[in-house]
Amino acid sequence: MSSHANNPFSAVDASLGYLYQVRLSLLWALRRIKFNPDFLISLETLDDVTFETVGNVATDLLQTKHHLRSKPSVTDASPELWKTLRVWFEGNANGTIPSSAFLHLVTTGAIPPQSAASFLSYAGRDITRARQALDVTAQSSTNVTNKAAYAAYLAASSAGRSRLLERVTIIDNAPTIVELDADLKMEILWAAEREHLVAFLDRLEGWWMHRILAQLTSSPKDRVASAELESAMASLREQFKQDSLPIDDDILDFVLDDEAETGYHSFTFVKQLRLADAGKRRVAIAIHNYYRAFEQRSRWLRDDLVGSFDVDKYEKRLVEEWEVVFAAMRDELGDGASEKVKQQAARSVLAWAECKSFPIRPNVTEPFISRGSFHMLADKRRVGWHPEFNERLSEILTQKAGIL
Repeated sequence: MSSHANNPFSAVDASLGYLYQVRLSLLWALRRIKFNPDFLISLETLDDVTFETVGNVATDLLQTKHHLRSKPSVTDASPELWKTLRVWFEGNANGTIPSSAFLHLVTTGAIPPQSAASFLSYAGRDITRARQALDVTAQSSTNVTNKAAYAAYLAASSAGRSRLLERVTIIDNAPTIVELDADLKMEILWAAEREHLVAFLDRLEGWWMHRILAQLTSSPKDRVASAELESAMASLREQFKQDSLPIDDDILDFVLDDEAETGYHSFTFVKQLRLADAGKRRVAIAIHNYYRAFEQRSRWLRDDLVGSFDVDKYEKRLVEEWEVVFAAMRDELGDGASEKVKQQAARSVLAWAECKSFPIRPNVTEPFISRGSFHMLADKRRVGWHPEFNERLSEILTQKAGIL
């Protein structure tokens, strides 16, 4: 029987462990960028997390050990301690780990007093006592799990062990994946207003996750540059200013499939487009803009980046702008215009709504917000394209009710 079958939590714990590396690497990068503006970062290369110079020289390697439901003790025979030491001693012996790199074990577990790990922590550091305690354990312990790690450790000379341990720091009681929220918010406190920190962090982590995924799945030499993180932060800061709003990449890049698009064909705004005899491709674009504007505006509201008053004010402005154009179109038509002429006039008003941009805030320049918002208003029959859109829509609804 597999270990996953024996322990239903093991798969979850493993997944959380990988996500922990992603979140912790962002936290360390945000802290590091304050005093070192130029560095590279990668996951699952030399170690769980690796920091390098822009010249690809490893400076800091992190091993992470995450425990959500327990707080294990990092004893002298701790498997997680010796698993980490094995990676480092074997890497040091075969040259994959540079002799100048600092080595960090970050664990949510706890270090017992007077243990080898305690002598490798920031407080009470004593490399000689740490080596002596590890020597005793490696030479006398009967722990089968650690056997290969003991062998790798003892294969190094006494002086070699001390030299490597000089570079090791063990950090215990690290925040769990959930507790990292507070630490991450502290690092971005300067970047956005306090009430918007959660929304800012969500978007920063979304970008970070996407970038780390690219690093893991592309060239083995790919690294995330600190300059990329700074650029992402700068872009988000601009979007969170009073005269702007964030445009989320997942919404901006979203493409509706044919089945999802068909689901909108019964919407009133699509009926309005058909009254104007809009082409199939034009209708598809309108549905796409409607979807994106609806989703983005809903997210702004959920994240308290705008209030319902802001949305109402924006929609009122759109309606007022439309009224001017729509009234002018009807005046130009006059009485007795043919249906073909009416549809041409309707498409001219539609073209105006498609081409004219009305930002909800001065620096929100993505056209789909304005275009999609017009279609949202058309769905509520507050605006329309055909000169007789209200009457025609009422007829359609009456006919449908009669059929039912």
